[in-house]
Amino acid sequence: MTFSGPLLFLATVIGMEGFAYVAHRWVMHGFGWFLHESHHRARPGLWELNDLYAVIFAGPSILLLLGGVQLGWGDWATWVGAGIAAYGAIYFGFHDIIVHKRINAHYVPRSTYMKRIVQAHRLHHVVETKHGTVSFGFLWAPKPEDLKAELKRRGNAGVRGSVGR
Repeated sequence: MTFSGPLLFLATVIGMEGFAYVAHRWVMHGFGWFLHESHHRARPGLWELNDLYAVIFAGPSILLLLGGVQLGWGDWATWVGAGIAAYGAIYFGFHDIIVHKRINAHYVPRSTYMKRIVQAHRLHHVVETKHGTVSFGFLWAPKPEDLKAELKRRGNAGVRGSVGR
């Protein structure tokens, strides 16, 4: 293991936040809305069509890990694949367990940071439509006051009566 491996891993985890923002804003709330729409509605069961994004986004990680470990692509592929997988695990913990409580861990956010990202994600979900949503990041988010002001500036278009999720 070289020193550059862990740095590449960390850079990948950080870079994935940028990738997730772009994918969420312009893919999921764009041409991929047909899958993501289910995530902005009440979930009748444990699964929703939006869960297919986890399978889609796991593909590059699996391929890079396979290439780095078994196919001789080099250590870089292993570190990048592991970084993508780590971001996926962080996303699952934050998004599915903490925010949406798909597994009830009885977690209550106490730090300023956790309160901020949870509230920002909940403000994202007050909009039921493809357009007009705020806060597309997962591990970084603008101040909730700024997001509320932006929703108000937009005339609360697409905002549901009660959050519910």
